Amino acid sequence: MIQILNNWKKVAFWRLLIQWAFLGWCTFLGVQFTLFVRHFETFGQTGYYARPPGVEGFLPIGALVSLKAWVMTGYLDPVHPAALVLFVTFLAMALLARKSFCSWICPVGTLSEAIWKLGRNFFGRNFHIWRWLDLLLQVTKYALLLFFVKLVLFDMPAMALQSFLKAPYWAIADVKMLHFFTRMSLTSALVILVLAILSVVYQNFWCRYLCPYGALLGLLSFFSPLRVVRQASSCTDCGACSRACPAQIEVRQKSAVCSVECTGCLTCVSNCPEPQTLQIGFWKRPLPGWSFAVAVLLVFASGVLIGMLSGHWETSLSYADYQRLIPMVERF
Repeated sequence: MIQILNNWKKVAFWRLLIQWAFLGWCTFLGVQFTLFVRHFETFGQTGYYARPPGVEGFLPIGALVSLKAWVMTGYLDPVHPAALVLFVTFLAMALLARKSFCSWICPVGTLSEAIWKLGRNFFGRNFHIWRWLDLLLQVTKYALLLFFVKLVLFDMPAMALQSFLKAPYWAIADVKMLHFFTRMSLTSALVILVLAILSVVYQNFWCRYLCPYGALLGLLSFFSPLRVVRQASSCTDCGACSRACPAQIEVRQKSAVCSVECTGCLTCVSNCPEPQTLQIGFWKRPLPGWSFAVAVLLVFASGVLIGMLSGHWETSLSYADYQRLIPMVERF
């Protein structure tokens, strides 16, 4: 049994299973939230479904505002408390278990991985952008991150924070996010289509070059004590790990992978032909194969459970509030 649990190919399989389970769960939450909103849009003519707080995970910018308000003033936003809980949980995941949110939980990351694998099966390979252009494009996500950090953390005073969190726009920010998908403009659809096509050819195009959320988690993951470690004494320098890495990290040249691009996907480890050569380590001390998966799920579950037990999960908005706000959503 221990040997099975330590088999990295099995751990990689469980990662894929967990990825798709979270994608399925996000889809379920999306459908439930759509039915919830539809009830108010039709003025009660359709059935009522409870609002799932998990949809607030799609409000990272507002969650950043909420986090600053909490740190600066002690004010805990009651309108979208789950947004802050999930945001802090994902930050904690990055600090403890690298960018595992991106490769284990994020639905966009799951779809992006599925698309580039489809492209690899079709073309027989994935392509790489010229190195100088690749580095230049990677700057884009950090520029976007800097823009949001400057806007929220430096340009918004404490009074503006609470004004935003108490405004009708923030109250229905989740509804507006839903409408982005259900009432998508032609421009938005074309942009998503272009990104999807690029992802077929280039691995994780959005994640690698444009996602500011991933950029933030990557910077925090630099301090994670868990990382891929390589035993040089048993390494044959075959390069299988580097070729397999979706983040294009030269794993075979490192004793420990500290790159901010590492998502902890374990692809390099599961493709290493030499037993015990590539493993997850605590700093540089190798750990059992199952430990990383347990760490990812434990941090995520702990964050959500703490939010629920502390009373910071369900929104303070009432049925009457949604009756008033949702029909007026286009005004905000």
